[in-house]
Amino acid sequence: MQLNRDELLKAYRDMATIRRFEERVQEEFSKGGIPGFVHLYAGEEAAAVGVCSHLGSRDYIASTHRGHGHSIAKGCDPVLMMQELFAKKGGLCGGKGGSMHIADLDRGMLGANGIVGGGPPLVVGAALTAKTLGRGTVAVSFTGDGGSNQGTTFEAMNMAVVLKLPAIFVFENNQYGEGTGVGYAVGSHDIAGRAAGFGLPAVKVNGDDFFAVHEAADEAIGRARNGGGPSAIEVDTCRFFGHHSGDAQLYRGKDEVKRLREERDCIANFRRRVSEAALLETDALDAVDAEVAALIDRAVATAQEAPLPPESALLTDVYVSY
Repeated sequence: MQLNRDELLKAYRDMATIRRFEERVQEEFSKGGIPGFVHLYAGEEAAAVGVCSHLGSRDYIASTHRGHGHSIAKGCDPVLMMQELFAKKGGLCGGKGGSMHIADLDRGMLGANGIVGGGPPLVVGAALTAKTLGRGTVAVSFTGDGGSNQGTTFEAMNMAVVLKLPAIFVFENNQYGEGTGVGYAVGSHDIAGRAAGFGLPAVKVNGDDFFAVHEAADEAIGRARNGGGPSAIEVDTCRFFGHHSGDAQLYRGKDEVKRLREERDCIANFRRRVSEAALLETDALDAVDAEVAALIDRAVATAQEAPLPPESALLTDVYVSY
């Protein structure tokens, strides 16, 4: 599937925005400006962007505790996201959700989730609604290799098959569930193969390659939109930071992260591919990098200057009124 110039530039912009956002969050968190914990997505950008580039505003996604990348790929505003992380008024959730619960329902982002394996059941509900109302939309869950072992995930895949729902289960296998290696924690050693056992098409793709993820997502999402039911995609990827910011990563081998950054950087691979194929010029990519850097600088400045939520907001947004 050949992408045109505008599509390639958007894909690069989205991946570059995620990377710079996460690098800056790491900086600001280290300075003490961001409360709570943050779980950074840097290194996995091709997964979120490769999938979400096929989605519209009426399609839904559910995320994980590592949700910033999914949010940006789905179209959430990085400026409002940064305000949310800083716990400031004007953030996507009023400064009260923070990193692990960031959401934007208007953009089809059902939320990051501190519950491991909490996303797939939400996606089954969204997909059931889409099918029942004949909307022609799909719902996608992003789940890590750790969450792939959860009973909620198994039940969600089974129900999606039984009801033939327009749901796509994306498993981002970044090799570690917190600090436990996937080779130990996944008994079958094959997340996609295990998903296929529930009766849905399942493939494993290289997360270092945006185009491989994009092609697999195109097939799965197209199938779902056309009434073909659910699919699963295992994305073999890696994270450049620890489980959370400040994680000492004693479970990783010597120079492992250095090697991953040199050999498995999906953004560097994208730049090389499009440059060698003469699809985009280096100057155009550099211009995007400059624009993204300015955007993230503005996001941080806005967040730092924004006021805290008022005390009167403490008990608002606790219950939903229908």
